[in-house]
Amino acid sequence: MPTRRPTRLPTRRARQLAGAAAGLLIGLGTAPPAHAATVRVVHPGQSIQQAVDGARPGDTILVLPGTYHESVLLTASDVTLRGAGRLTVLSPPADPAAGSANACAQAGAGICVTGSAGHRLTGDRIESLTVSGFAKNGISASETDRLTVREVLAERNGSEGISQEKSTRGRFQGNVSRDNGQAGIFLANIAYGKGGAIDTEGAVISDNQLSGNRMGVVVRRVRDLTVERNAITGNCGGVFVVGDDDRPRTGALSVSHNRVDRNNKYCPPSDMLPAIQGAGIVLTGVESTLVAHNQVDDNTGSTPMSGGIVLFLSYNGGPSADNTISRNVATGNGPADLADRDGGPGNAFTENQCRVSQPAGRC
Repeated sequence: MPTRRPTRLPTRRARQLAGAAAGLLIGLGTAPPAHAATVRVVHPGQSIQQAVDGARPGDTILVLPGTYHESVLLTASDVTLRGAGRLTVLSPPADPAAGSANACAQAGAGICVTGSAGHRLTGDRIESLTVSGFAKNGISASETDRLTVREVLAERNGSEGISQEKSTRGRFQGNVSRDNGQAGIFLANIAYGKGGAIDTEGAVISDNQLSGNRMGVVVRRVRDLTVERNAITGNCGGVFVVGDDDRPRTGALSVSHNRVDRNNKYCPPSDMLPAIQGAGIVLTGVESTLVAHNQVDDNTGSTPMSGGIVLFLSYNGGPSADNTISRNVATGNGPADLADRDGGPGNAFTENQCRVSQPAGRC
């Protein structure tokens, strides 16, 4: 049975909205888009990829409730891919060979937003849908600017729930990422490879629920980023801020107002890391980072990074330096609520509420 084509909706209401938006842009002194924004509706049994391939800047792909067995590759700027929350599900094709020409499917990912060096995709949005059961990442983004991932459920994917590299000014807000093989949310300079930290120019990871993953949040070799107001529980580790001695170094970050508790799953060692269990917030090879106003409770284990808030020497030899750990409440963590196992210069512990610190005097 041939695949039905997605429906285009330049409806009267859509035309009215587009006209209003154009008028607003003109009022702001900005030229309107070259064409009226179109809402392209995808019904069950139709191809999301076909709708995406036909999208132009300003368009919205509206995916109706149903299960869609495909991977989606987005390579245009200013496109919104929106579902109906948990009722719109992307899962791997029943036939592993299906969609083999799609680079996202070949990578084993659910949704890929892919620009190129010097030509970042700008202003794309992924909203209100579910990506589940892919061999690698649920959502994979590279070479993007101002990407928004909002109210997405990413679950049971083999690697990262939501991943971004080589990108700036991303917004990852209000998502649920759970039971993925690696991080719930992962931001890095380069996902596979070394190099100096990228300036994310103010990327934000906020108001997400992250549980059952290897780590809740991992930010690796990045700068100028905020991790705030997330609920991170039941992972092997909560928040990992990872750097080394490359330049520029990981740093100039803020980790604040998060609830990080009971991250006590056991994850065996890998090629990159030792075993992880009971790690709340870990800084390793990081500089000039603020960890403040977090509630960090009941993270316990006997692995090298176990504890509530932990400074740990980078495995590539880079000490953490000039970080501020302030006004956190850390209770019931083991072997310590606050632990400085790094010994780098200039790290300050001030006004924290805790019972046990290593060495003593950090509470």
